[in-house]
Amino acid sequence: MGARLLFRAIIMGPPGSGKGTVSERIVNTFGLKHLSSGELLRANIRNETEFGLLAKSFIDVGKLVPDVAITRIILNELKEMNQSNWLLDGFPRTLPQAEELQKVCQPDTVINLNVPFETIKKRLTSRWIHPGSGRVYNVDFNPPKITGIDDVTGELLIQRNDDKPETVTLRLQAYEEQTRPVLEYYQNKGILEVFSGTETNKIWPELRAFLSKKLPPLS
Repeated sequence: MGARLLFRAIIMGPPGSGKGTVSERIVNTFGLKHLSSGELLRANIRNETEFGLLAKSFIDVGKLVPDVAITRIILNELKEMNQSNWLLDGFPRTLPQAEELQKVCQPDTVINLNVPFETIKKRLTSRWIHPGSGRVYNVDFNPPKITGIDDVTGELLIQRNDDKPETVTLRLQAYEEQTRPVLEYYQNKGILEVFSGTETNKIWPELRAFLSKKLPPLS
């Protein structure tokens, strides 16, 4: 019996592009293991690991966690998944990270969610949160019964600093500047696949059909 071919994919897209929803659908449909750099970072901070404490020391003063630290912990996790099909989410974000990943493992496909920035701005700035529970509302498609008030507790909702219009604009600009070289790098390798649209439910069938040619969906 021949060796089973493994499938390795990366998903990219700016904050608010629907990357979390799409990743979940890919994992549920095709049975890939999902490694999210954001979730990994939060888990390490929560568990106060050596990496978590280091990362927190940067985040607390508003700095990015250094490339080398993120790269080391991601590559370490991927070693544990070397017999699995996987989907990498939130990494690589910079060209040095992409080059380090390439030395260890060559991805088969890089999925880029190309959602217009105006759509994302509208999506993110419409988001309000109940700080006690983490419940999320969206004034366009999941509004609270009373504007600005949590349905369950009657407490005030807040808008995260990250979701304020001026911050969203800066985050999107920073994302584009940082990731453009990464997208070009994968385009030059011939493995970049771009899926464009304003709604996740319209992007998903196209993406599902593309992935179905690469590996069989779970029955």
